[in-house]
Amino acid sequence: MRIVQLQTSRGVRAAVVESPSQLRLIEHSGGTYALALAALEAGVSLVEFISSRRSHELLDYQQSIDQGLLLPPLTHPDPAHCLISGTGLTHLGSADTRSAMHAKAQIDEENQTDSMRMFNMGIQAGKPKAGEVGAQPEWFYKGDGNIVIAPESPLQVPAYAQDAGEEPELVGLYINDSEGNPCRLGYAIGNEFSDHITERTNYLWLAHSKLRACSFGPELWLGALPDHLAGTSRIVRNGETLWEKPFVTGEANMAHSLANLEHHHFKYAQFRQPGNVHVHYFGTATLSFADGISVQDGDRFEIELPTLGRSLRNPVVFSTEEKAQAYQVRWL
Repeated sequence: MRIVQLQTSRGVRAAVVESPSQLRLIEHSGGTYALALAALEAGVSLVEFISSRRSHELLDYQQSIDQGLLLPPLTHPDPAHCLISGTGLTHLGSADTRSAMHAKAQIDEENQTDSMRMFNMGIQAGKPKAGEVGAQPEWFYKGDGNIVIAPESPLQVPAYAQDAGEEPELVGLYINDSEGNPCRLGYAIGNEFSDHITERTNYLWLAHSKLRACSFGPELWLGALPDHLAGTSRIVRNGETLWEKPFVTGEANMAHSLANLEHHHFKYAQFRQPGNVHVHYFGTATLSFADGISVQDGDRFEIELPTLGRSLRNPVVFSTEEKAQAYQVRWL
């Protein structure tokens, strides 16, 4: 089952994707977050709860997009209670890249970069047996719910940014129950959107490079995933494809299991606050930046991952502010 979230005349509502052209509203107000809380209270799965509340009201999918009604598939009523985070160095990449990495791993330890060491930790111990703890991945913070941009809406590039690069990723969506136990709702297509020039200038600026907007959706996949997922990442400029490349994700293409990545996020008590929403990006192996692409104002990102439904599309808008302006903090 796949669902979307919409802004309607009756407030935020969730709808089941009936077909590529039709949505069926769910008889429950408050959107996906309210649905999840109600399912938890009822002691049933989200799929069961939704299945018993399908309405007779159908909406035209494309018309909903054209009218600007589409929202991210999961939001918190208070964006400050939604944490956006991610993990890197998680994907194996192509067979050639994987072979090169394995060959490089044979050189002596002191000649390896920190990134290569981190990657090798995942290769060696990123998929532990059930009940065991595996290698800890790279982890980063992006922001709270205020940085999330709805599908089809523009990603804003701040004036201080040096780059505006897509990162096509699988995203896990979670809510903590009333006792703080994290519950997985499902998965979505994500564009993690980073500043790769800033990151590559100095790896210690990775944290800075991640503090950008992001988008995910438009659909939320409820249920277990196939081990192998294949999609396409694309940049469109002036109506024509500027760059396009296939990408793969899912556990068969990763150095870490999803369960291991989840453990190393939710092991921290501050991430288990009751009622909070978590949006976690699982990493990528495909970037247009690696192929020398420089994104321009008005370009559009398109990320296809057919298993998860409709493509995630976002145009890019660059800030017109002066880059040299220093931010001033005043005394209170």
